[in-house]
Amino acid sequence: MLFKYLGKTKEGREDAGTIEAPNMELAVSAVQRKGLIVLSVSPFEKVGILQRNVFALHSGKIKFQEVVIVSRQLSTLFEAKVPVVDSLKIILEETNDRALKTHISEVIEDVEGGLAMSQAFAKHPQVFSKFYINMVKVGEESGKLDEIFVFLADYLERSYELLSKVKNAFIYPAFVLGAFIVVMSVILVVVVPKLTAIITESGQDMPFFTAIIIGISDALRSFGVFILMAASFSAFLFWRWTKTDQGKLAVSRFQISVPIFRKIFKEFYLARIADNLDTLLAGGVTVVRSLELTAEVVGNEVYRRIVVDSIESIKGGGSIAATLVRYKEMPKFVTQMVRIGEETGKLNFILQTISRFYTKEVNRTVDNLVKLIEPILILILGAGVAIVVAAVLMPIYNIASAV
Repeated sequence: MLFKYLGKTKEGREDAGTIEAPNMELAVSAVQRKGLIVLSVSPFEKVGILQRNVFALHSGKIKFQEVVIVSRQLSTLFEAKVPVVDSLKIILEETNDRALKTHISEVIEDVEGGLAMSQAFAKHPQVFSKFYINMVKVGEESGKLDEIFVFLADYLERSYELLSKVKNAFIYPAFVLGAFIVVMSVILVVVVPKLTAIITESGQDMPFFTAIIIGISDALRSFGVFILMAASFSAFLFWRWTKTDQGKLAVSRFQISVPIFRKIFKEFYLARIADNLDTLLAGGVTVVRSLELTAEVVGNEVYRRIVVDSIESIKGGGSIAATLVRYKEMPKFVTQMVRIGEETGKLNFILQTISRFYTKEVNRTVDNLVKLIEPILILILGAGVAIVVAAVLMPIYNIASAV
């Protein structure tokens, strides 16, 4: 809650501003800690448009890499027994990201104002996920905040490394295909029309492929802007559709069913589920709550529904393995390992093993995919360029031969 205050310094100067606190008493205490004599404190309800825009600018989405760095720094400082507020102030000084500085500054004010660290983090969902906040809350309740941040830092580093590996696998083909589309568009819009004039003037019958290429070229020159607008609008509608429940499910099913990439996506999500559960259970979070948090961050609607179904099974007195075995998306290796873990009481160790196994599989699959996709792209792009060149140059060659 935001409060506006009016205070007076020891020298008699008036000082006014705003401060965030959970209630009026803590707001007054926070103003007093600034070394001011409190004259008035009242709720600040109306926020101007400019102020809202500035706040939005400084509280945008933070890069995952920044959260990983902050978590590792906090784990190191807590292991060294540095107090919470001092640790946060050290991180504030070391951080270069302006948006992150804004968030950390507000967290420091809230902690100094009497909020628990997890409560202060909860007010910044752009930076700290529910998974993160619940882990910190468990650390506060158990008195093992230093151990929890070691778990968190290790987990986030593993997640970042795995996510980066998968993303990098798609950057190269996306860049090459994008470059190919741009080059082909330039050829069709700039080069082909000049050659078309020569072919048309010769009076020769155009080959079938040449007529198609010239038709595409004419369409791009005449309606290129409209085609681009239609493509952009279609992309926007598709993006909106992917945010619906039906769209999320369809995209998720596509990810784990498309022949070339399904293996890498399946392994990635299985590794994420196992790693999340392992980290939460190791931190002392209950099985049901661990499954609930994992369902929120898994990132694939198909696997999210499987995890949610497991929650209902646990609540009904069943087991996780009994639920997983009903889904074809869950390999027998996973269901059998989870069943053994539940029966022996070593689910943590089993989940850790599954996570390590699938992380290695993702790395191996990505490396193989990158090696395979390069020659495939070269063949596809070479064939595309060859067709366009042959369709346009063959008639010109025939004209030259006739002469």
